[in-house]
Amino acid sequence: MSETAAPAQTSPTLEADITSALGRRSVVLVGMMGAGKSTIGRRLAVRLRLPFLDADIEIEAAAGMSIPDIFETHGEPHFRDGEARVIARLLDSGPAVIATGGGAFMREETRNRIRDKAVSIWLKADVDIIMKRVKRRADRPLLQTEDPVATVSRLLEAREPVYATADLTIGSRDVPHDRVVDECIDALRARLCADAPSAQPTTDGISVTP
Repeated sequence: MSETAAPAQTSPTLEADITSALGRRSVVLVGMMGAGKSTIGRRLAVRLRLPFLDADIEIEAAAGMSIPDIFETHGEPHFRDGEARVIARLLDSGPAVIATGGGAFMREETRNRIRDKAVSIWLKADVDIIMKRVKRRADRPLLQTEDPVATVSRLLEAREPVYATADLTIGSRDVPHDRVVDECIDALRARLCADAPSAQPTTDGISVTP
């Protein structure tokens, strides 16, 4: 289910340079639950005048049931297989901004497909930010545990080295969403456009994986 982006409100030159450099590739947002992939992804798609695709919504549409129900009925391995198939289809559908589930990037075949057909952005969030955003949500199967904070910490420890292999890293924190989107735009331009200055890593902004 794609969401057609509305016209950007700012000068389109910078964004047009990025979409031209992307060609048929997509921009894929990866990272933990609560990192803001869907929220930032929608706004980024508007800026780039590309469709926005949420992999979790697409998985639910393909399965005809919610993700919690898929986990409960069929188990996580079944869900991960379906997730990989859906993301492969989205990547084949042409340029878009795609938000993926927190575990999607952990699968090697999915990482390889993203590397071949997209530019990946890790929205990096710490435990406090994640818990602040997801603690009232009942649709996170992996957090249905006695100690959700410990679960998130364990997941972060396992996943961050893999997330760090994404092409770009943007800090997800308590700042206006448009600031994070601006940083995504700047990082994409630095990576894709030959005449752009290289982005410099900062503690709360942009870093680029060589």
